[in-house]
Amino acid sequence: MTPRTPAPARLAPGDVLRVGAAGLRTRPTRALLSALGVAIGIAAMLAVVGISASGRADLRRALDDLGTNLLTVTGADNDPSGDGRLPGTATAMIGRIAPVESAAAVGKLPDDVHAYRNDHVPAHETNGILVYATDLGLPATVGATLAHGAWLNAATATYPGVVLGADAARRLGVVRAGPGVLVQLGDERFAVIGILDPLPLAPELDGAALVGTTAAQRYLGGGSRPTTVYLRAVDEQVTAVRDVLAATANPDAPYLVAVSRPSDALAAKLATERALNSLVLGLGAVALVVGGVGVANTMVISVLERRTEIGLRRALGATRSHIRLQFLTESLLLTALGGLGGVALGVAVTAGYAVTRTWPVVVPGWSVAAGAGAALAVGVTAGLYPAVRAARLSPTEALGSA
Repeated sequence: MTPRTPAPARLAPGDVLRVGAAGLRTRPTRALLSALGVAIGIAAMLAVVGISASGRADLRRALDDLGTNLLTVTGADNDPSGDGRLPGTATAMIGRIAPVESAAAVGKLPDDVHAYRNDHVPAHETNGILVYATDLGLPATVGATLAHGAWLNAATATYPGVVLGADAARRLGVVRAGPGVLVQLGDERFAVIGILDPLPLAPELDGAALVGTTAAQRYLGGGSRPTTVYLRAVDEQVTAVRDVLAATANPDAPYLVAVSRPSDALAAKLATERALNSLVLGLGAVALVVGGVGVANTMVISVLERRTEIGLRRALGATRSHIRLQFLTESLLLTALGGLGGVALGVAVTAGYAVTRTWPVVVPGWSVAAGAGAALAVGVTAGLYPAVRAARLSPTEALGSA
């Protein structure tokens, strides 16, 4: 009777993990350094995606709060007069457009009128602060809020009172508004009655000093014609309103009018950030490849150092597939360790950066899954050749080289 050939032994999943982890336990420092390369690559890619997603969430939150229906009307760059002023009737005409909910204007004062902390500051040290005459309805239209003090009203708009933008107050060294706080506008002293919070949709006002139209005409000699009109339109009619604004603001010369939508500028800024994020993602991918090369190098060296172990296991009955599976599992465990560390580090970096910018912390689930998948893919790629090489060693060859 012909003896039956015994079936080759099979490794249970627990045995595969145990023999795969054996090499990592015996060389922990080398394993940690190899996993670190993978972790850095995964963390860089995950942090870029997370920070970008957090920034977009903050932008969406800001736009939800501020609205995307704000439009601005200014004089065009091709205005031959060079002053960029609109007709005095522009604000009233724009307010008559049915879908327009509110409209308010500011008018830049003459070029020789600037804001200074006091009259001892040299005239050329303007700090880039411009002075505007403003309508009383400006805060409601642009979504402005007061950090300190109060906005202009029917009484204070006729007297020398000024509201400073956030940047203007910082440049002038004004930290509060109230009685006794004065700044110099042109040749006149004005009381600071308010300081605005930053205006994301109207950043040009952050560096401005705003006075009432009557006060501007009485004390500073200007402000009768607007240079910018801000308006809010019904959300569904924004495009239609934008199309008729130029002709409405200046019927005689609509080509001298420029119309813009501030929320579009924020979207363009976000697109620029996405291009930069793509570059950083590429650098993260390079770091991941470098980490994979390090894992492959570690596994090749491990095969060379463990030839005796491989030969002994083969002599005791381990098949080529057992050896191949052992080293492939070891490579996967190594990169999985780096992947987990990279995901944790990437999430921590995203959360830390978002918190410092007061953004919501957003880490897309797909990015975590992609990071883990990339780590495993690196493990398979980096461990395949060493595993095949180890499996090809015969017991006599492996033991004979010991």
